[in-house]
Amino acid sequence: MRGIIDRFEGEWVVVEIDGETKDFEKRIFPKAAVAGDVVEINGDKVKILKTETEKLRKEIEKLMNDVWED
Repeated sequence: MRGIIDRFEGEWVVVEIDGETKDFEKRIFPKAAVAGDVVEINGDKVKILKTETEKLRKEIEKLMNDVWED
């Protein structure tokens, strides 16, 4: 399953998946994982999807620029 890391809470990582949040143990995530990363979760294996994360960040940046444009 794929999702976006929403936040870290102690030993838990909150991930948004299809509009809902689920908690996962922090120990299964790569140490480099940060809020906003797109991840793929397969059992106790988590992979950061760098290309999808960068695409999402660019989309959000564009939306923010459009909102704050004079």
